[in-house]
Amino acid sequence: MASWLGGLGSGLGQSLGQVGGSLSSLTGQISSFTKDILLEGAEEVGDAATELHVSNSRLREVESINAAQKFENERLKKVCSDLEEKHEAAELQIKQLSIEYRNQLQQKEVEISHLKARQNALQEQLQKVQKAAQSAQSGAGVLPPAATSASYVPVVRHSSGFEGDDMDFGDIIWSQQEINRLSNEVSRLESEVDHWKQIALSSKVQGTHDAEQSEICKLQNIVKELKQNLSQEIDEHQHELSVLQDAHRQKLVEISRRHREELSEYEERIEELENQLQQDGVSADAMDDSKISEQKKNAQSLEGGKVEELQVVKDLEDEIRKLNHKLSSAKEENKILLKEQELAKVEKIQITQEYENLKSDFSMLQSSLAEQDALLKEQEKKLQSKTSLPEDVARLQQALLEKENEIARLSSLNQGGLEKELASAQRKNENILSAYTEDQNSELSQLRQDLERKQHELNESIAERETLIAELEELDKQNQEATQHMITLKEQLSKQHTETDSIIKQLKFDIDFERKKVSELEIEKMETIKELDSQKEKLSHCSYALNDLHISKQQLQDNIKDLQEQLREAQDCNLHNKKEIGELQQRLKEREEELSVSLRKLTEKSNQESNYTCQDLILKEREVEIVRLQNDISENKQLNEDLEKSLSDLRIENGKLIAATEELKQELSDAISEKNKVYLEKDTVVEALKMEKRQLESELNQMEKRLLEQAHKYKQTIEELSNARSMDTTALQLEHERLVKLNQEKDFEIAELKRSIEQMEVDHQETKEMLTTSLGGQKQLTELIKEKEVFIEKFKNQAFQVKRELEEYMKVSKKQDVLKQNLEEKDRSLAVMKEENNHLKEEIERLKDQQTRSTPVVEPKTLDIIIELESEVTQLKVIKNNLEEEIEVHKKTIEDQNLTAVQLQQSLQEQRKEIDESKFQCEQMNVTHERLSLEKDEEIKNLQKTIEQIKTQLHKERQIIQTDSSDLFQETKVQTLNGENGNEKHDLSKAEIERLVEGIKEREMEIKLLNEKNVSLSQQIDQLSKDEVGKLTRIIQEKDLEIQALNARVSSASYRQDVLCLQQQLQAYVMEREQVLAVLSEKTRENSQLKTEYRNIMDMVAAKEAALVRLQEENQKLCNRSENSSQDMSRETIQNLSRIIREKDIEIDALSQKCQTLLTVLQTSSTGTDNGSGGVNSNQFEELLQERDKLKQQVKKMDEWKQQVITTVQNMQHESAHLQEELHRLQAQISVESDSNSKLQVDYNGLIQSYEQNEKKLKSFSQELAQVQHSIGQLHNTKDLLLSKLDLVTPSVAMASTVSQLSGIQYSAPDVLSDESKLLQKELEQLKKKLQEKDSTIKTLQENNQRLSDSVATASEIERKSQEGTESEMRQIREKHDVLQKSLREKDILIKSKTDQLLSVSENLSNKENENELLKQAVTNLKERNLILEMDIRKLKEENEKIVARCREKETEFRALQETNMQFSMMLKEKEFESHSMTEKALAFEKLLKEKEQGKTGELNQLLNEVKSMQEKAVTFQQERDQVMVALKQKQMESSALQSEIQHLREKEQRLNQELERLRNHLLEMEDSYTREALAAEDREVKLRKKVLILEEKLVSSSTAVENASHQASLQVESLQEQLNLVSKQRDETVLQLTISQDQVKQYALSLANLQMVLEQFQQEEKAMYSAELEKHQKQSTEWRKKAESLEEKVVSLQESLGEANAALDAASRLTEQLDIKEEQIEELKKEGEIRREMLEDVQNKLMNLMNSTEGKVDKLLMRNLFVGHFHTPKNKRPEVLRLMGSILGIKKEELDQLLSEDQRGVTRWVTGWLGGGAGSKSVPSTPLRPTHQNIFNSSFSELFVKFLETESCPSLPPPKLSVHDMKTLGAAGTAKTSSTPSNSQTQDSAVSGMSRRPATNPFLAPRSAAVPLITPASSSGHLLMKPISDALPTFTPLPVSPDASAGAVLKDLLKQ
Repeated sequence: MASWLGGLGSGLGQSLGQVGGSLSSLTGQISSFTKDILLEGAEEVGDAATELHVSNSRLREVESINAAQKFENERLKKVCSDLEEKHEAAELQIKQLSIEYRNQLQQKEVEISHLKARQNALQEQLQKVQKAAQSAQSGAGVLPPAATSASYVPVVRHSSGFEGDDMDFGDIIWSQQEINRLSNEVSRLESEVDHWKQIALSSKVQGTHDAEQSEICKLQNIVKELKQNLSQEIDEHQHELSVLQDAHRQKLVEISRRHREELSEYEERIEELENQLQQDGVSADAMDDSKISEQKKNAQSLEGGKVEELQVVKDLEDEIRKLNHKLSSAKEENKILLKEQELAKVEKIQITQEYENLKSDFSMLQSSLAEQDALLKEQEKKLQSKTSLPEDVARLQQALLEKENEIARLSSLNQGGLEKELASAQRKNENILSAYTEDQNSELSQLRQDLERKQHELNESIAERETLIAELEELDKQNQEATQHMITLKEQLSKQHTETDSIIKQLKFDIDFERKKVSELEIEKMETIKELDSQKEKLSHCSYALNDLHISKQQLQDNIKDLQEQLREAQDCNLHNKKEIGELQQRLKEREEELSVSLRKLTEKSNQESNYTCQDLILKEREVEIVRLQNDISENKQLNEDLEKSLSDLRIENGKLIAATEELKQELSDAISEKNKVYLEKDTVVEALKMEKRQLESELNQMEKRLLEQAHKYKQTIEELSNARSMDTTALQLEHERLVKLNQEKDFEIAELKRSIEQMEVDHQETKEMLTTSLGGQKQLTELIKEKEVFIEKFKNQAFQVKRELEEYMKVSKKQDVLKQNLEEKDRSLAVMKEENNHLKEEIERLKDQQTRSTPVVEPKTLDIIIELESEVTQLKVIKNNLEEEIEVHKKTIEDQNLTAVQLQQSLQEQRKEIDESKFQCEQMNVTHERLSLEKDEEIKNLQKTIEQIKTQLHKERQIIQTDSSDLFQETKVQTLNGENGNEKHDLSKAEIERLVEGIKEREMEIKLLNEKNVSLSQQIDQLSKDEVGKLTRIIQEKDLEIQALNARVSSASYRQDVLCLQQQLQAYVMEREQVLAVLSEKTRENSQLKTEYRNIMDMVAAKEAALVRLQEENQKLCNRSENSSQDMSRETIQNLSRIIREKDIEIDALSQKCQTLLTVLQTSSTGTDNGSGGVNSNQFEELLQERDKLKQQVKKMDEWKQQVITTVQNMQHESAHLQEELHRLQAQISVESDSNSKLQVDYNGLIQSYEQNEKKLKSFSQELAQVQHSIGQLHNTKDLLLSKLDLVTPSVAMASTVSQLSGIQYSAPDVLSDESKLLQKELEQLKKKLQEKDSTIKTLQENNQRLSDSVATASEIERKSQEGTESEMRQIREKHDVLQKSLREKDILIKSKTDQLLSVSENLSNKENENELLKQAVTNLKERNLILEMDIRKLKEENEKIVARCREKETEFRALQETNMQFSMMLKEKEFESHSMTEKALAFEKLLKEKEQGKTGELNQLLNEVKSMQEKAVTFQQERDQVMVALKQKQMESSALQSEIQHLREKEQRLNQELERLRNHLLEMEDSYTREALAAEDREVKLRKKVLILEEKLVSSSTAVENASHQASLQVESLQEQLNLVSKQRDETVLQLTISQDQVKQYALSLANLQMVLEQFQQEEKAMYSAELEKHQKQSTEWRKKAESLEEKVVSLQESLGEANAALDAASRLTEQLDIKEEQIEELKKEGEIRREMLEDVQNKLMNLMNSTEGKVDKLLMRNLFVGHFHTPKNKRPEVLRLMGSILGIKKEELDQLLSEDQRGVTRWVTGWLGGGAGSKSVPSTPLRPTHQNIFNSSFSELFVKFLETESCPSLPPPKLSVHDMKTLGAAGTAKTSSTPSNSQTQDSAVSGMSRRPATNPFLAPRSAAVPLITPASSSGHLLMKPISDALPTFTPLPVSPDASAGAVLKDLLKQ
């Protein structure tokens, strides 16, 4: 039983998990519902009539909300029901498989034991024969031929069992070819690895300064591509491993089947050998030594086979050692490559190498398996040739099985090692990417651990192989020991068999005897004991079908829980109805009190006004007012009539709803009664409720009478009021309105009660109709079964008759053979007689001659002889005539027999035809019966689904209303979480997104495979369920009988007892009525207080919920705009409001309980008012009025508090609006700052360039100064000029330095900014400070830039002046040089003076140089500060970009989630459509046939229209593709711009080294993130695998649970026998206790307790109810008054259930109407879908016919384009175009070569490869290339056209769906085509492998033959165009595709030419 509960819990967990996912989608609907509640508070009106209208409008809105929620609930319930059905089907299959495996194991053990016993017996006999042969060697040495020939027969039979083994190795050969292909790919990858190693080493030697960034970009692209290839190859290898495992399982099944066949053959051979031994016991002495020698040879051959196997094992060990060497070499390569930059890529390539090595190991193991199979076949052939004994063959088979197990184990070990290596390698990637040098030691240790692990596994495999070899040798010894043991076991088993047969007979006899006892006890016992006995008998019957009962028990548990939910819902509805009734009665009493008060006032005023003198005037005025009031009364009557009309409409709708609910209840009760005996008790409860409903109907009639009486009273009061003329007008109007309200309410209640009475009658009739229809269906089934049985009996009789006739014909044929033999003998005798006659005639003639010659004297002797001869002749003639007559008779009989034989053959043929026809009819009958049964089951399931849906919808309406307000904010939280999670995934590349989508689609393929498996399992279950239909019908009949018996019991005795009890209770109520009247006044006060409190609370809740909605909207706005918005305030307010609402809900529950108590009091008081025992005093009315005033004051206070709350919420709104405005302003300022920063950076770069130019100019000036020093003259002028220049430069430099210091000081302030605070005000202040500081820094930077520009301008002016001065100086020097030549004397003097001056000038120059160095240092400082500023600006830009990127990531992730949700919803809808389409296909086909007969013109028009629409869709899709291509080109332009910027930045490498290091770190972080995501994906895969293992463990546990259940069933049978003995004892006790009524009650309680113990394991939740009922029954015997109170509570609960039914019927009617509308829409859509699908199939067939018809034709336009293209092509390529034209026209290659040989131009190799090898290169066109590989199409026109013709002339049809080819629909063809470059082949292979895994790829990226196949593949359920767009067009970003890559573009270019 624990296993049952465990299965139930798992099923519930799955269903609840699916339902819980859908609850998040309901939060939006709940928020709208709260808005409606808030609007209710605002729409309160003082007038009661307007309140009614408002409440009706609100009810309608709430009903519309409920309808939307119910639709979603229905969808979820369908999903849950489908999952439960799948779960049950899986459990059934597991049970059946476990039973089959156990049976197979038992059979195999029995067969092995028999074979071993026979083998030992034969060995002993053979030993005896050999001894006899040795003792008698001198005897005959040759066996008789019969023995030898007989001995050869079974060997030939044995060979037939192994003929099919050669076919089994086809899969192994194919897998070996696949492994060879993979090894070639591994070698190619290794060559690429070596290439990249060389590039890395050469790049290190040359230096990294030249091309580091380009190499990094290339390496990143290559790493991404390798990651994609690695993931794809891993997926492919996993698929291949799964396929190989499936093939291995199939082989094991075939081997087990062959093993059984061989066992049967061995048994036959053993029997033949035994017969030979018995027959040839005498010839046993002649056994020859040849047989012994042959046996020795066989033993030697077996030993040789063992030696060969040992050699194979050694070879495998050598291969494993080689693998270890390879692993060590791989370690060394890892150590070398860890130091390089390309570590990640190389390690992944090494991982692929290791994977391929392990796969080669697996291939070697498979080859060794093939060798062992070949050796075993050779041994079997030797055995066949040498007639070996069966022991050798059995030993060989055992060895074969052990070797296969060993190979499978080794393959599994290799696979496990492979997976471990993959996991460790990916861990290495993560560690290496995180840090280069720090994790080297850890990785080396991991590699060593992996090596040790692998070596350990290899050692284990070697040890296991050695143990297996030892076990093979030990098996021979064990066989001899086992034979003796099996002989003893045979004897023991035979004895045990006889004993068990006797025990079974005894048990059967005991069971029959006990059943007789039980029948006697049923007659004697009470009704409760009868129920127990019937249940025990049912248990004894159901012990044979325990597995079915487990499933039914689980279903019943679900149904019980549904019923409990219904009871809870009914209780809630009853409470609600109690509240409403209490309020109505309270209003009635208030109105009555007010009427009494008004009457008193009228009497007082009439007494007062009698004293007045102006009575006549007042009376006239009153009469006018009374007339006006009468008019108002007439108007109110009209309003009442209108309301009655609306009430009648509502009654009709209510009646429909009640009918629907009662139908559902009836169907539920029927289904439950058929499924399990537990529902018998529920049926009794339902019948008791029906009885109580009838009582309630009588009570309702009484209530109607009372209401009529009250209506008369109110009419009388109205008349009294009209008579009372002294009443004030205002009071009269108020009283009139109240009376109108009361009349309306009473009429409403009367109408509802009448409706309920009518509905009960309608429901009763409908239940009767349902029962009749179900009985009719059962009768039809029974009639079909009877007809089948009659047919079977007829066919059996016909078969017996045919057998008898055949036997008679055989007898007649035997008689004919005997007659033929007799005829042949008579013919022979005739021939003899004819010869004798001839001889006699000759003798007679001779005698006559003698007589003539002789004398006339005749001797007497001769006369006597003549007479004798004549007599003999006459006799012979007579005999001859007789014989001739007999011959004719025999001939006639033969002809007759031949005719009869022909007739018999004809009749046999006719009878065979009739038998075939009858069999066909039987099969048709079976098919129809199965179809009917399936349709009935489907109808039952659909009805159950609808019942459960309606129940859960009613329950969820309550849950939705009572849900906590905290759920309102789930949407915002989910959005924020999605936004935060989306930040991490924005930087992913398109390739990685595609990889994720591919993974999702692989999971979808796995789900589809599981669904197909489930379908196959359900088919197997249906096949098994055919045999169980008879059993189920019997069980149903038995349960129907039990239901009838229980109905009779319940209707007979218990009902009468209840009636008596109720009568006694009514008498007690009359006594207690007076006491209840005293309680009434107090309760009315409490009720009024509670009503006011409830209204106040509702107002508060409305205000709070309005505030909540506003806060939610503000939250969403703030979350969308920025992450910095403060959510703390809104969260705190939300939490406070949710807490207040919870408290108010608790108060509402308390109020509802108080209303229940008031209801009971009011119901009892209504009985008292009928007798007129007393009304309510006027004092009580006055007290009530005073309390009403007090409560009005409290209401005012609550309104004031509500307004305060509303003002606070409005203040919060205003504050949030201000905060949002400030956020907008700050964002605008940040954008302005970013623009200004970019401008400043550009200006700064210009200033740096100008500064560099100035430095160059200064250098040139220094050179000129050196030249000027050579000049001797006018040094004073030059010195003055230089001093003036330097004086101008120094102040500008000083100013620049001071300004730079100030800017540095000012800029250091924003570094000290604080982090983001929680509150918005602090953030606003900080942002304002930042803005001010940034403004100041921007101003300082602008000032610095202006000063720098001024200084540069002054410097340039000084330089110009200096140049002009130098030119003038050179002229003056030349002029003065001549003067100096003339005055040499003056020159000598001047030289001395000038030397002193030169010294002073040199000192001045050194000073100036020092000043220049100081200026340079200042400039360098400025540069550094500018760099710091640039870094800060970049950081700010990066932060802004991060914020923008996060927002975008949030949006993209939210869209992706929406798209995935839409995809899942579309999948679910497709599944639902598929489930419904099977039932509607027959109708659609009939309609289509009729339409085809009427005419096909309409269909053609429709097809043409649909083709046009599809063409338009294709045009739109092409436009979308063009848009995508434009976007891709834009991105390419952007990438080219970025590359130009990178080249520009390379010129500034010295300044950007820091940025390079930062970029490297960023790249490392990105790679870390990529590896983390890859590891996360692997973790997900590991988790999924763990889940699969857990599910397998659950399956194993369920199988063990089935075993436990079978064991418990046997224990229950024994316990039942013991219980029968106990029952026999209890019978004697009950006979003594019949007289005492208290003992009867106790026994009834005990029987109920026993029932509860039986049902305790799956009814734990109902224990409390049953115990309460048992206690009530025990208290009935002792405390009658308590029993009366409990019955009173039952009456109240039934009244509540009536109210609940009235409330639930409205929702049910709406549901049914909506369901009908939706079902009609679904049927119409399905019909349209079927019509369009068949139209598409016709169009496909026509297209295929057109393609087949136009295959061999050549288009004129094509040839014209070729002819024109021949002249457009260059002269080098013209022979290629001629060859193409020749190939199209069908000219042979040799003739083309002869024609083209005149020009002496050889055709290039690639054309011959395409044209000559066309047969071999027919492959599916690969996916279009990326833009990096556009060089293929740049060659010529002819290349493009040849490529197009190849792809379009070879449309590959999809291969038949096999287990292995599922993975290679396009990959097998795609890999055959190798391109010129390895990168090209990589891209193609990756694309092709992606296509193979994803059947629903993007049609824009795939070629035509892959995207839209002309023939629908067998795997797809419908046409590809009929599928939803989401499958064919995924929403992720497509791969970049060049516009020249598609074949369509090439064709367009061709046609344009």
